[in-house]
Amino acid sequence: MNAPLHYLLMANHQLFQKALLADIKETGLTPGQPKILDYLSTHDGAVQKEIAVFCHMEPATVTSVLLGMESKGLIVRKNLNGNRRSLYVFLTDTGRQFAETVRLRFEAIEARGLNGFSPAEKEQLSALLSKLYANMCEPGGSLDV
Repeated sequence: MNAPLHYLLMANHQLFQKALLADIKETGLTPGQPKILDYLSTHDGAVQKEIAVFCHMEPATVTSVLLGMESKGLIVRKNLNGNRRSLYVFLTDTGRQFAETVRLRFEAIEARGLNGFSPAEKEQLSALLSKLYANMCEPGGSLDV
């Protein structure tokens, strides 16, 4: 396919997202929930603002997604050390199970997408995408991270 980079990036993201949502359909997870579960699996007890920054979501959107996750019993939100201004988000046992399911699905989709890539190509792709990400996060880029 001979297409501009922006198209390839957007199309690959959409295809990855579509594959993920199809693979996790039976879980009842909604868009936004898998990436939050993935983040919390390694950052349990994060504040909502950290989640919003990492997941590139608006704080109000994160609040709404977390409310849905809380109602499904995937997370609990708690105040710690008397700090009533910040809510810390923790995975429940059920949330950890869902996070593991999501992690395995992410790995399977990545493996499908990287089929036929050599280890060197995988490493190079990761390095290039990391560099692109860093450039987009710099002042003057389009991301407020």
